[in-house]
Amino acid sequence: MSDLKEVARLAGVSRATAARAFASPDVVRPATRDQVFEAARQLGFRPNRLGRQLRLQTTNLIGVIVPNLLNPVFAEQFQAMERAARLKGYNLLLATTDYSSERESAVVEELLRQRVDGLVLTVTDAESNRVLQSLVKEDTPFVLAYHQPGNPDYSAVSVDNRAGMALATRYLLDSGHRRIGMVAGPALQSDRARLRYAGYCEAMVERGLDSLPVIEMPAHTQADFAAIESLLRGPHRPSALVCSNDLLAISLIAELRRNGWSVPGQLSVIGFDGIALGAQMHPTLCSVVQPIAALASTVIDQLLAQIAGAAPISHCLPCHIRPGESTQPYEEMLHDPLQ
Repeated sequence: MSDLKEVARLAGVSRATAARAFASPDVVRPATRDQVFEAARQLGFRPNRLGRQLRLQTTNLIGVIVPNLLNPVFAEQFQAMERAARLKGYNLLLATTDYSSERESAVVEELLRQRVDGLVLTVTDAESNRVLQSLVKEDTPFVLAYHQPGNPDYSAVSVDNRAGMALATRYLLDSGHRRIGMVAGPALQSDRARLRYAGYCEAMVERGLDSLPVIEMPAHTQADFAAIESLLRGPHRPSALVCSNDLLAISLIAELRRNGWSVPGQLSVIGFDGIALGAQMHPTLCSVVQPIAALASTVIDQLLAQIAGAAPISHCLPCHIRPGESTQPYEEMLHDPLQ
């Protein structure tokens, strides 16, 4: 593994100059600073290691990486984390990845160049993520938000995604629905969506019912009526749908109503996240509620403990159903979709 001395040699500067380029870039000439940074890139040396190697003062900055801010769950999470971090004397730096693994690698690098003391990450797939593997090797403190990784070296805070979606599916089953489908983003790219689909399947099998293949939408948070139209017009159309997140459920309800389908008259729809927006729409959204404020404060506490030297741990927080007008018992439906 490369060290600062090797970076300085490749850049053609002294070790002290290389150290200043990382620790106080404003006091180093731009051309020299660029030489040092380019040498570090070529050697795979990450500048923020210097903070640990030289025991420089901490920045009291935490890097936060989320897929996007279009989904209100991440905006609510960030606001709650910002409050929790501020109480502990920390500030947050935010970056988004748009569900791109390549972008995840780039933004992690960018934040570490800012010498953040640790990272909070929501990634596309935590189980096979090279960025996370690299962070463990480099002893960079980080906590995963919303993930349930199998790797004991990863610290994480989440709800039980599988159990949460099983809870949602049983809620519909207990209301008399038998033909229930699940709507999710493209190819279940998100590890959270895959766990939620497993929970849906589990609940259906418990009742001796067939689970349906996932109904795939073109985006994680945006529905397209064309993707579901053939199923709705077929002989085995569902009477209820569970969605992998709330924003997708809200988008789906809008698409259904725009195309002449009554929610919940002809289709019951349930989401997953419990975002505030869902309780303000009409019909109000039935949803699996994640305790976002508790999750955010737990994430910050866990990360600060790691920064102080604690070992990685994981927490799984309880979730619950928030009833809403987007679902109703099967026998109360205006039109029987199974006829």
